[in-house]
Amino acid sequence: MSATTVQNEMKKEQQDEQESLNLFYSTQTVIQKALAKLGYNNEMYDLLKEPLRLLTVRIPVKMDDGTVKVFTGYRSQHNDAVGPTKGGVRFHPEVNEEEVKALSIWMSLKCGITNLPYGGGKGGIICDPKKMSLREIERLSRGYVRAISQIVGPTKDIPAPDVYTNSQIMAWMMDEYSRLREFDSPGFITGKPIVLGGSEGRETATARGVTICIEEALKKKGKELQGARVVIQGFGNAGSYLAKFLHDAGAKVVAVSDVYGAVHDPNGLDINYLLDRRDSFGTFSQQFTNTISNTELLELECDILVPAAISNQITAHNAAQIKASIVVEAANGPTTLEATKILTERGVLLVPDILASSGGVTVSYFEWVQNNQGYYWSEEEVDEKLVKIMKSSFENIYQTANRYKVDMRLAAYMVGIRKVAEASSFRGWV
Repeated sequence: MSATTVQNEMKKEQQDEQESLNLFYSTQTVIQKALAKLGYNNEMYDLLKEPLRLLTVRIPVKMDDGTVKVFTGYRSQHNDAVGPTKGGVRFHPEVNEEEVKALSIWMSLKCGITNLPYGGGKGGIICDPKKMSLREIERLSRGYVRAISQIVGPTKDIPAPDVYTNSQIMAWMMDEYSRLREFDSPGFITGKPIVLGGSEGRETATARGVTICIEEALKKKGKELQGARVVIQGFGNAGSYLAKFLHDAGAKVVAVSDVYGAVHDPNGLDINYLLDRRDSFGTFSQQFTNTISNTELLELECDILVPAAISNQITAHNAAQIKASIVVEAANGPTTLEATKILTERGVLLVPDILASSGGVTVSYFEWVQNNQGYYWSEEEVDEKLVKIMKSSFENIYQTANRYKVDMRLAAYMVGIRKVAEASSFRGWV
């Protein structure tokens, strides 16, 4: 083999790796494979590979020091053939157009997997809420609603919380929308405080959904949750509640991490102790000595690994070192396509993000339904409905993977995209 050939192959490998790390590109790649498996032509892929709408807005905010800072925000609506679009709004300094577009597509897939009457939407603002006061965050939240108000609403596009946003921010956004429309509109947004029409169980819904997926995955492996060793990367909303649920169910949570590092105890951590010491952003590790890195955490001995932090954590470089027999993705895009292939070939049961983290949008749907009918359910009723949907969704994807002899990620995309494709076809769009 010539030196030129070797160099070309190395460049091709590097290019493939970069494309795998690009969330938008990797999402399009799997959608194309899923549609092909389902027998759809390239015209359907051309429709579904990009959002139908992407709005970019500029939001001037008067800061506490009297200066005016202009923030950039986005709202992406992937496809509304099934019904109104639905998806969270994130506040983060690394928000960008491609990420928001990819996440809106994922929301379409999640809604298809759980059979909800929605298409996918997503929003974000480039900002660092850690460096902003509550008053500045409120002004930004209200400014964002004013900027996107023409394309959102209870029958158009329903926002929700996401990274670094919460029920208080949803309350400000709902109040601003209600002022603009001059009537109370709780169904405009989900993830609200209970007193403003929020749903019981919404705050813990994502973690509850991940827990159900872990229980179902363990059954497929012939294992029990009691005594199972679990590693969780990330201790935000999903990661912290998940750790609590698993700990209370008898699992042994041996390691958890935040952005600064991880704590590890092979005999199991005191989760309640850690919950008491975390700050509002889910960080706690700086209070401890002898911490390990997030990279080391991923490669620990365990039965179940849950990436619940950020994207591209399990890659072609470390997939072979993952020791868990089950990987359940609570974060968005934590495993690259190449790593997915490596893990599947090694016999690891990978539960993909669009399935594992769909508990949030499911209970958001419950909240929207309750707002529309003016009748509210107990937490037990919400949980019962969530368990039924998550178990059914998991089994459908697991059986699809076996039937088509594909990995769980591709099976999830096939199940998720089918509903959007069918609705688009019946409407005569393709």
